Amino acid sequence: MGSYFDLNTVRILLALCMLFVASVIDIRKREINDMLWIVFGVIAAVIIFFEPDLWSAIKIMGFSMIIVPVALFVWRMGVFGGADALCLIVLAGLAPHATFTGKEITPFTTLTNGAILSISPIIVNVIRNLLAILKHENIFEGFNESRLNKVIAVFIGYRAKNPKYSFSIERIEDNAKRLDFSVRHAENTAFCNAVNTWVTPGIPYLIYITGGFLIQVFFGDIVFNFVHA
Repeated sequence: MGSYFDLNTVRILLALCMLFVASVIDIRKREINDMLWIVFGVIAAVIIFFEPDLWSAIKIMGFSMIIVPVALFVWRMGVFGGADALCLIVLAGLAPHATFTGKEITPFTTLTNGAILSISPIIVNVIRNLLAILKHENIFEGFNESRLNKVIAVFIGYRAKNPKYSFSIERIEDNAKRLDFSVRHAENTAFCNAVNTWVTPGIPYLIYITGGFLIQVFFGDIVFNFVHA
């Protein structure tokens, strides 16, 4: 790995700085000024000239940029916001294949690691709902839904007394409460602030990207490690 402050370490520290700042802003404001990505994009373009093997570094960065069409496609599908797509693109240039593990890394490792982390709220939802049921709370009070819809709701959401950073998954139809599992664009949907409402967690995807990058740096690619175990 060379000296502690070798270029790989510098890249990782810069990437973590960018991710931390972006995550804090995203949580507080749900909107990130593009200037953040421009600044770190410029840093990524400049730092490459400090590489001992410039041509090799350019090829690695170029290969990492295959994440660009994937990130833009996922953004257009509404899975995450434009800031998340820009983050992945800048990250690919700032810290391509960055890891301390020496294990196999791909341009998609941060994204796939983050996608796996994004499943964690499902586990939390199930636990919260089971605990509520054990306390004899009627979590579906006021709803006349099928058993299947109730099971789906238990996995993707929970009934919140005072929701924060969450999206509503219920609607009023013919003066009756109904569960609403329609897919909405993450960038254009407002957080729910109605009390005693079924919601699904609205954790900014940047948090998962940050977690995915940290796993990449210190553990590697979750999928590859599992396959090669």
